Amino acid sequence: MRGIGKRIVRRDSVSPIDCESPLLGRLFAARGLESAIELDHSLRGLLPPSGLRGIHEAAEIVATAIEAESTILIVGDFDADGATSCALLVSSLKAMGVVSVSYLVPDRFKFGYGLSPEIVQVAAEFGPDLLVTVDNGISSQAGVALANNTGMQVIITDHHLPGAELPAAAAIVNPNQPDCHFESKHLAGVGVAFYLLSAVRAELRARGWFDSRTEPNLAEWLDLVALGTIADVVQLDQNNRRLVSEGLRRIRAGRARPGLNALIEIAGLDRANLLTRDLAFSIAPRLNAAGRLQDMTLGIECLLATGSRAEELAYHLDELNKERRDIERNMRDEALEVIDALSLEGEKSAGLCLYRSNWHEGVVGIIASRIKERTYRPAIAFAPVSDGELKGSGRSVAGFHLRDALDALATENPGLLLRFGGHAMAAGLSIKEADFDRFCHAFNNQVTRVLGNAGLEQVVTTDGSLDEEITLEIARLLELAAPWGQGFSEPQFDDDFEVLEQRILGGSHLKLLLQPSRGRPVDAICFDHPGLLEARHIHCVYRIEVNRYRGREQPQLVVLLIA
Repeated sequence: MRGIGKRIVRRDSVSPIDCESPLLGRLFAARGLESAIELDHSLRGLLPPSGLRGIHEAAEIVATAIEAESTILIVGDFDADGATSCALLVSSLKAMGVVSVSYLVPDRFKFGYGLSPEIVQVAAEFGPDLLVTVDNGISSQAGVALANNTGMQVIITDHHLPGAELPAAAAIVNPNQPDCHFESKHLAGVGVAFYLLSAVRAELRARGWFDSRTEPNLAEWLDLVALGTIADVVQLDQNNRRLVSEGLRRIRAGRARPGLNALIEIAGLDRANLLTRDLAFSIAPRLNAAGRLQDMTLGIECLLATGSRAEELAYHLDELNKERRDIERNMRDEALEVIDALSLEGEKSAGLCLYRSNWHEGVVGIIASRIKERTYRPAIAFAPVSDGELKGSGRSVAGFHLRDALDALATENPGLLLRFGGHAMAAGLSIKEADFDRFCHAFNNQVTRVLGNAGLEQVVTTDGSLDEEITLEIARLLELAAPWGQGFSEPQFDDDFEVLEQRILGGSHLKLLLQPSRGRPVDAICFDHPGLLEARHIHCVYRIEVNRYRGREQPQLVVLLIA
């Protein structure tokens, strides 16, 4: 495979905002902040629930169900956002005094995603009066219709993009539904669920429900909101930064769910200094492993558990994640063999589709992500499910809205897509195995139409030169300055260095000692770089972190790109 072009582009120079550090002032201004006031992450600045269309109706329905001691069933999704949403609703509703609340998560291998008619039939066995979806349901017209006919009242809470027709639910809460003027369109499913709970609590308070009961402090569940928000890679706008910041603060203070604390411990993380990247790359994969390989019920139970049970479930999730890594490694090697044999400058390589009959459907999303990272092209990985059907998971690049592209393909090619849904950067779909080649051709044409060749060059955006000595103080400052994440990216710089020492670590990583233009030499690591460097002087893109080992702290560079 020919090398994929990567172009380093420095952010435009802007006037720094006035804050505790000139460096932070520059970084925050480059991310669109105009005042230090926007650095206030307190909960009092959260957008009010009243801005969400349908939330008043939903809160009234839930409050009435609570007063009537109705049976409530939560139907979730099999990813980390869905798991945290389920655990959040079940736990907090019980704290509000709900007598009967349970949850159901579709087995991805039997039922697939969402409130399908098949999962409604399973839900009916619980005998619910009220069914509430979390992180799904906005496209479940048939499932909601069946639930209505079965005698259930249905509330949809979701954040996915809706289709042309909305389900006939009693209430829908989704910031992305038509005529919803909620200022933040980037709530994760767990964020929408949190807002519903806030509205329900206010409704119950107005009805006098808490006159004889303890009113729960919903901030106690923000550890779950932070985890689900980061895991689902939604944009960290100011509203989400408030939710995540407070959730992180509670986790660092030791006030997280016992199950989450157990996951942090088994991952070997420093809880007191936990970062958003720890949630994204260490905790979320362990939680997601349950939904990918078995049943997300295991993940939800871990988040709800206490004591030794939480530790047992965290251990089980950790073992599943190890199994997931092994499966992923084999699938990734097969995928990269195919990719490496391609000429990515050909007319058939704008959008990449890969399928192997031995691939695991629970891991194809990770494989699509790896292909996208390697090639900087929209990629979809497929695995067989049953009856000649393939299930695919896609990841996209900037400028190519994946869910909208699939919608266009479905319109232009009736019958080609059996099901689809998702976001701009990630989506899922099902097609017939016999239509794989036809789909690949149509998908590639769609990518070519939208992006052309110019859109397939990866631009690596940096914050320019650090212009300061790399010190432990700088590393600490950057780590804790903000909840970094999607849309509010962690700072990365590009500078020249002299290579003083280098060695291969663990067979696949490059450990370096680099001399910057000013200050002392600094340790650095370049992951997935199994070869030594020939050049003595390099220009690289890097971020700065605190390396904590055996009670010692020192700055370390994580090299992201060697130009």
